[in-house]
Amino acid sequence: MGRVKTRLARELGFVAATRWYRGACASLIGRLAFDRRWATTLAVSPDGAAKERAPWPQVWPRGVPRRPQGPGDLGQRMERVFQTFPPGPVALIGSDIPGITCAHIAQAFKALGSHDAVIGPSTDGGYWLIGFSRVKPVRAAFDNVRWSSEHALADTLKNLINGKSVAFLPILQDVDEAVDLDKVRGSRQRV
Repeated sequence: MGRVKTRLARELGFVAATRWYRGACASLIGRLAFDRRWATTLAVSPDGAAKERAPWPQVWPRGVPRRPQGPGDLGQRMERVFQTFPPGPVALIGSDIPGITCAHIAQAFKALGSHDAVIGPSTDGGYWLIGFSRVKPVRAAFDNVRWSSEHALADTLKNLINGKSVAFLPILQDVDEAVDLDKVRGSRQRV
């Protein structure tokens, strides 16, 4: 509490925002983590949570490995996670997008068979998924990105222009503020 969904917490309160986030994470991980078409790893913060007993056993199930994100801004943490995996396709997703399905993840990995990168845009100008085929090293994709703004996707794409082919997935709604939560609850996305 107090480390996640801070913008949502300003409007709903810390307890309600944390409760929503735990429920959303449990649902998302439950839907995606055990699909045999890919291996799931949770990139967690704070770093100590990667080694300790799961603080939320109902959210972080047994058998799903965890890695620390490390320090820095979101881009530095994401780049570090990409660099910890062996060569081959890797996709990172956000944990505050209730509408992600196994079909979306399968579509992302299929796209990485013929593209250097894949992005799932979110309605706020950011993205809910980014993946790389990782034939070439992932470098500078996240440099000078204005995180938590409507410019995050555009800034990232500007970094990827140098000869990389990029595939796009459907636009999904993330939840940063109460109005986003209302949109998700009013749509057919999972909550």
